[in-house]
Amino acid sequence: MSEPASPDPRASRLHGILNVLGVYVLVGIFFALGCLMPDRFLTRETLLNILREIMLLGIVCTGVAFITYSRHYVDLSIPGIMALSGIVAVSMLTYGFVVSLAAGLAAGMAIGVINGLVIGYLRLNPIIWTLAMMSVLSGLIRQAYGGRQVYPDEATQAGRMFLDLYHTEVFGVVPLPAALLVVLVIAGDVLMRRTAFGAHLKLTGSSYEVARMTGVNVRRVVATAFILSALASALAGILLTSFNKVGAAYIGRDYDFQAITAVVLGGMTLAGGRGSIVGVMGGVMVIALMNKVMSLVRIGEFVIGDFQKNIILGAVFILVVGISSFSRRKSGLDDA
Repeated sequence: MSEPASPDPRASRLHGILNVLGVYVLVGIFFALGCLMPDRFLTRETLLNILREIMLLGIVCTGVAFITYSRHYVDLSIPGIMALSGIVAVSMLTYGFVVSLAAGLAAGMAIGVINGLVIGYLRLNPIIWTLAMMSVLSGLIRQAYGGRQVYPDEATQAGRMFLDLYHTEVFGVVPLPAALLVVLVIAGDVLMRRTAFGAHLKLTGSSYEVARMTGVNVRRVVATAFILSALASALAGILLTSFNKVGAAYIGRDYDFQAITAVVLGGMTLAGGRGSIVGVMGGVMVIALMNKVMSLVRIGEFVIGDFQKNIILGAVFILVVGISSFSRRKSGLDDA
């Protein structure tokens, strides 16, 4: 029996380029649809809302991309990490602004370390473990704070600095979250495509056993991916808490599913080892624009509410995953 033909590297590169181009075509389509409602879409408030969603979801996705690239799908504890980081940061403001930020990031990183050790070294199912971790975090936050929301004290300098954090502008022009997103995208792209860690992550995502037999420390690689994702989620959680001016257990809700949908839309396959941060950012823009366009739709008395948005987003996710899997099989690129 003859050996199956190996995928053509040029076909693989072309497939990746088409994925990236395709998602940015979708960005253009949704923006054009929004422009059909100029009185509601092309307003300062609407465009700022879209930018805010792109910035925060984009920061989360720069971390999630490493998990998906490693073929471990997604971290379902993202909302819990965001809520924990935000509420810890607010609680620690009595010790100073810098300490509060460090504590919030450390809390998120601690969860990432636990996830990384359990999934990377013990090889537990990432979906089941992170879903359980999300439940634990939600319960711990509610137990520790008695179900209360925690507010920064505006009477203190640290409290005022925290409330202003989201609205801070770098060089007086660029919003801080946007600047952080640009830095994370550049750093993430370099780390994924131009470092030994990125090469090991790609090999681990493409074939875990092959990576292990070639000497890659696959356990450490997977653990690092979950730590990077947790740090990105913690940063987004602190910024979102600053924007909402309150630390609460619901901060970060729905970011897990939106993140994996954006990652898949951006051409990063659940089969692992394929995709790019640049493509993922296109997926983030599609999600942000799609959410806003749907919220602006008015047909007589009919409006698209949150329930309908969830149905549509879920259908889009299923469709994209199905098309991606089919196209990879047809092109001989699917090794799953």
